[in-house]
Amino acid sequence: MTTVTPRWEWRTFGRAGPVADAVFDAADASPVAESDETYFLTGSGANVKIRDELVDIKLLRETDENGLERWEPVLKRPFPLSAADFQTTAEAMGIDGRREDGREGEVSYDEFLAIVGRDPRARIAPVHKRRVRYTINGCMAERSEIEVDGRTSVTVAVESTDKPAVVEAVRSLGYGDFLNINYQVGLASLLADEPARYAVIDLGTNSIKFHVGSFGADGRPQPIVDRAEVTRLGEGLAAGGAIQPEPLERANVAISGMVDEARRLGARAIAAVGTEGLRQASNREAVIAAIRDRTGVTVEALPGPEEGRLAYLAVKSGIGLAEGSLVVFDTGGGSSQFTFGDGDRVDEQFSVPVGAVRFTERFGLDKAVSSEVVDEARAAIAADLSRIEGRPSPSALVGMGGAITNITAVKHGLATYDPDVVQGTILDRAEVDRQIELYRSRDADGRREIVGLQPKRAEVILAGACVVRTVLEMLGKDSLTVSDRGLRHGLLVERFGPVEASR
Repeated sequence: MTTVTPRWEWRTFGRAGPVADAVFDAADASPVAESDETYFLTGSGANVKIRDELVDIKLLRETDENGLERWEPVLKRPFPLSAADFQTTAEAMGIDGRREDGREGEVSYDEFLAIVGRDPRARIAPVHKRRVRYTINGCMAERSEIEVDGRTSVTVAVESTDKPAVVEAVRSLGYGDFLNINYQVGLASLLADEPARYAVIDLGTNSIKFHVGSFGADGRPQPIVDRAEVTRLGEGLAAGGAIQPEPLERANVAISGMVDEARRLGARAIAAVGTEGLRQASNREAVIAAIRDRTGVTVEALPGPEEGRLAYLAVKSGIGLAEGSLVVFDTGGGSSQFTFGDGDRVDEQFSVPVGAVRFTERFGLDKAVSSEVVDEARAAIAADLSRIEGRPSPSALVGMGGAITNITAVKHGLATYDPDVVQGTILDRAEVDRQIELYRSRDADGRREIVGLQPKRAEVILAGACVVRTVLEMLGKDSLTVSDRGLRHGLLVERFGPVEASR
C-alpha cells in the first residue's frame, strides 16, 4: 500500500508581485508546461478536476495556524469511472449522483459532465494553464498563468511537507501579508469578476484603524470598509516604557474582529503595521508575538519616516492640490509624522514623539483645566516640535489623523461621521482655538456630549487640538486642509495597488 505524505500548500491569485518576479527570475526554472483542465465548483470545498483524462480528487483535511492547507489525494481514475468511483466523486462534490434512467455501472466522460451539469449548485470551469516550477527554500513553487471563461489571472503556489519552510518561502516571495486562497475559492472569484479586495490594519497608540478596499479599472482605490476603534494601546506606556496587559487585550479583541471581517469580505491579504506606541515599547517583540498568536497577523513596527512617506502618498492620491511646496503631518496618540515635499517629490520625512496620549497624561488634559495649563502644554509641545521651527511656510499644509478628523467632525456637527464631508475641509486657527476652549472647560464626560466627537476620544482630544494649533503657528499657516485618508490608505496603494498607482 502506497503511503501519501501530507504536503502543506499555499496559493494566491491575481497579483504577481515584483519581489516574487525577482526571486523567480534568479531561480532555476522548469520548462513551461501547458495543460487544459476542467474544474468542478460545487461549494463542497473539495478540489475536483479532470486533467489528462483522469478524475483527480483532493480533500482538505487540515488548516494550520499560518493558514497553510493540507490536501489529501483520495482518487485519481481514468474514464469510464466505476460505479463506486463515481459515487466517491459525487459525494466529494456534494451533488446528486443518481442517473435519470436509474442505470448502474460505469460512467463515461460525457455522462459524467451531463450529471454534474444538471446540478444547480455546480459550475463546470474549463481552465487553460501555462505553468513554470521552481525550488524556493527547498519547497516546490509554481507560477501559473490561467485562463477561464475569457478571464485571465496569475496564481503562485508553494508546497512542501515542511511547514516552516513553506512559511519562509512565501515570505521570501513578498507574500507575507497574503492569505492562502485555494483553487476552488480563487476560480469562483475570478469567474464572478470580483475586484480583488485587500485589508490594512493601522495599530496606533490611541486607536486602531481598519480599511478594506479594492481598485477600480482606472487604478483608483475604492473603499469598502473604513473605520477606527479607540483602544488606547499606549495607556501607561510613558510611565513604564512597556505596553500594558489591559491595553494589549483591548487591541487583540479589536484586531481579531477586524481579521474576521476582512476574511468575510474576501480580502486576499491583510497588512498590519504599528506606529509610535509600538516603536517605543520596550516589550515590542513580545507584543507582536502575542498579537500574532491571537489573531494570526504579524504587525510590522513601521519606521517613522516610512509612516510619513505613506501618509504623503495617501494625500497625493486623494486630494487635488495646486503645485508648490507641501507639508503633510499626521498626528496620533504617540507621535506626529511630517513629510516635506514639492508636487510628487518628497524632500524630507521624520517622526517626532509628540502625541495626544503622552501630553494628556503629562498635563492631566483628560479633565477640565485652566487656560494656564493649556498654555504650559502648548509650550511643551512647541519645544518637542523644534524640528519644524523656522522653516519657510509651505504653499499647502495637509493634516490627518484621529485628532484632526474629530475636530473636523465637530466643526460640521456630524452626528454620524461622513468621510466625504471631512475630506478636503479647510480648518483654520479660529476654529481650532474655539474647540480648545470648548474642551478645556469640560471634563471627559462633558466632552462626550459634543456632537461630532467620538466618545472614546474625549480624554485625548484637548491634547490633540493643542498639537494641531501649535503646528499651524510654527509653520506660519492660518489654516490646513484635512485629509480623511491616512497611513492605511497609502499602505493599501503601496502594497496592493497597480504598479503605476504606487509610484
